[in-house]
Amino acid sequence: MSEAGGIAGRIRTLPFEVRQYLLITGNYWAFTLTDGALRMLVVLHFHQLGYSPLEVAMLFLFYEAFGVVTNLVGGWLGARLGLNRTMNLGLGLQIVALAMLMVPATALTVPWVMAAQALSGVAKDLNKMSAKSAVRVLVPKNSPSAGSALYRWVAILTGSKNALKGAGFFLGGMLLSVVGFRGAVIVMAAMLIAVLALSLLRLKADLGRQNRKPKFREVFSSSRAVNVLSAARLCLFASRDVWFVVALPVFLYDQHGWSHWTVGGLLAIWVIGYGGVQTQAPRLTGLVKGEARGVTVFWALALAGLPALLALLPLAEVGWLVAGLLAFGVLFAVNSSWHSYLIVHYARADGVSMDVGFYYMANAMGRLAGTLLSGWVYQAFGLAACLWISSALVVASSLMALALPRGARA
Repeated sequence: MSEAGGIAGRIRTLPFEVRQYLLITGNYWAFTLTDGALRMLVVLHFHQLGYSPLEVAMLFLFYEAFGVVTNLVGGWLGARLGLNRTMNLGLGLQIVALAMLMVPATALTVPWVMAAQALSGVAKDLNKMSAKSAVRVLVPKNSPSAGSALYRWVAILTGSKNALKGAGFFLGGMLLSVVGFRGAVIVMAAMLIAVLALSLLRLKADLGRQNRKPKFREVFSSSRAVNVLSAARLCLFASRDVWFVVALPVFLYDQHGWSHWTVGGLLAIWVIGYGGVQTQAPRLTGLVKGEARGVTVFWALALAGLPALLALLPLAEVGWLVAGLLAFGVLFAVNSSWHSYLIVHYARADGVSMDVGFYYMANAMGRLAGTLLSGWVYQAFGLAACLWISSALVVASSLMALALPRGARA
């Protein structure tokens, strides 16, 4: 028997829930790889064409704005239609978005690219909401270690996804240099078509679908824990994107003369390492004992000092910037993974996709605010100002976490 046949045989012997989890994770990986590559392609290609940092940030306006709406509506759709359908819909929309970017270079106007990015934003958040919600559905509920198993499954899914997103950054920079913008888009679309075909054949029908039809007003969470955590998440992700999305790659390209390969490679290493740390978050957060609220505040405050310290250092010395970026990645990864676990922990068992969708709506709003600030603040005031704003946003996230309910143990 060949090695591939042996692996396939071993997979068939796994429990159904684990096989579905592997399929969802693989689906999520493939999508994330193209999503990261597309982001790097757009940033570098359009900056190379002469777009200002603010103009590049505006290309992502619809990507992030439509993600806000998608997370709100997507959770409701997942509860009514099944998470398998919303996940496959996300893959299909990403293929359409990539196809829109295959037009000749003269047709790549700002409105056209923004429309393609809008579709990509809808696709990304449908895929992510479906994957995160499906984990809650698939984790065995009767096991005495169900809580720790849920944290591990979420950490693995989230961490591996971000590692692949980092690889996507590198892939985007490499493909742009080797086959050009249009060729890169064609390669990624072909890969996603194959993934969608497999997902349509193998992913269980009606995964996470509720027996009753929830009303749309139920997407707005009535849970204090979910609402507080969502607000903290908004600030947390705005704190990352305010300096990471546009300001940092443009700063390295313009001020230090880095090539597309080098910029893409550094961001890839950062996100891959960030994803690796996320998979170990259950061990790292376990070092701090106490209530979930206290653990959340502790890790947020540990993160808040780093961007402020970086802003005080001479940014002309790229070594300081790279070292600070890596340290920020470690602490941000722990915060992000811990938040991702808490939302699936606090979410309703019946209607998990709606609570998760509401939470990731706040996540998308944070990315939107951070992306716009990244372009505007960097263009007007420079990278140091972006870092000060990042620190202030993390402090705000920690203060919001103080309102989480008492009693839940870490």
